[in-house]
Amino acid sequence: MKNLTWVFLLFSGVFVFTISCNKNVVDLEKTSTFENIQTEILNTSCAVSGCHLSESDGTFPQHGLILAEGKSYQNLINATPKNPTAKDENLKRVLPFDAENSLMFQKMLFETSHKSNKNFGSIMPLGKDMLFTGQIEYIRRWIEAGAPQEGNVVDVSLLDDKTPVLKKFDPLAAPTADQGFQMKLEPFEIYPYFEREIFVRKPLNNKENVFVNKFQLKMHPGSHHFILYGFRNNQNLPQINEIRDLRNKDLSFNFLTLQQIGNHVFYFGGSESNFTFNFPEGTAVELPANMTFDVNSHYFNKGAKSYNGEVYINLYTVPKEKVKKTLKVLDLGNTNFVLPPKKTTTVTKDFKFDKNVRIVTLFSHTHKLGEKFEVLIKGGARNGEVIYTSTNWEHPAKIDYAIPIALKAGESLTSRITYNNYTDQTIRFGFTSEDEMGIIFGYYYEE
Repeated sequence: MKNLTWVFLLFSGVFVFTISCNKNVVDLEKTSTFENIQTEILNTSCAVSGCHLSESDGTFPQHGLILAEGKSYQNLINATPKNPTAKDENLKRVLPFDAENSLMFQKMLFETSHKSNKNFGSIMPLGKDMLFTGQIEYIRRWIEAGAPQEGNVVDVSLLDDKTPVLKKFDPLAAPTADQGFQMKLEPFEIYPYFEREIFVRKPLNNKENVFVNKFQLKMHPGSHHFILYGFRNNQNLPQINEIRDLRNKDLSFNFLTLQQIGNHVFYFGGSESNFTFNFPEGTAVELPANMTFDVNSHYFNKGAKSYNGEVYINLYTVPKEKVKKTLKVLDLGNTNFVLPPKKTTTVTKDFKFDKNVRIVTLFSHTHKLGEKFEVLIKGGARNGEVIYTSTNWEHPAKIDYAIPIALKAGESLTSRITYNNYTDQTIRFGFTSEDEMGIIFGYYYEE
């Protein structure tokens, strides 16, 4: 009798457990697919304070998207995004029957897999764990079914699929020996709730001077930037192939690495996961024989799970006789500014040239508080003219000038940057993503 009682209790417990586990699925089957997306995904991962909950969120000026209940559907369907790259690609936030051209779907993919091979900014949800494969597929199928507000159009069992979205990173194919060189950072761990920035000095392995007229970059998403730095002074350089972290695991700075940053000269880099840059026809950057670069990668992980960073960059070369103009690098940074809390502040700085120059390319760099980056000419006939504007801090505009910008000795470039410090803290120049920067990058040649 005791055995029968035990079996009955065990069976009852399993039955109750099964009913409990299936209760959520049963409830979800009674509601519309979009309501399930709202309650199971948007409310828990997106429509949270500081992100997409209300217009008072600090990030609202950047994305302009509210995903709270009662507002999300009309803000998504056939709506034009603020993201400049997505707008250029004619994406909508949600384009019914077309997930491929719906920014909502693209922003949830950890892999950059859009048909245009473009990157549309930080992977969402930012600051929380990535969505599971089943959740992303649920959203994809809803969009492909026309993204209706009413009706249950997708199998709710997909929401039980907890397969991680992380996939094996597909490396960038290396150029042949006569085409150029490849440099790479092998997989390295990005710890949970950690912002990891590393430097590794690596040789290019060029036995003679070479001329680079194109570079191609590919890295695992989640990166803030990747840069190849040269050195101003070649004395007391870091050891070859030694990983040097900017921050220790307790978040304190590694002061030796911090000190070495002062010896850097920017050469090549970017912030997009997949990026190809061609220098203007007939121009190239000259690299001396036996060149070494400080390879710099900066990743941030605001989730509870670690993942790997990994980076490849190809430098493509041309024969010297094909180079009409040898380019030099612009690296003009403002390190002296103060951004008061809860205020919008515009900061300017002049950078004077002591020789006649012609600028062929400009791009910029700020962190998340940078709303608008302008570059103006100071002096001469074009005094006050704005020659560069970018409103996307994650993927700043890169402008090649068909007619190079001519500046005479004594004339300047002025950076005019508008920051929106929506935080409660006073912000200054610094190296973390919570600090700010303001740098004009580009390439020019001397007349």
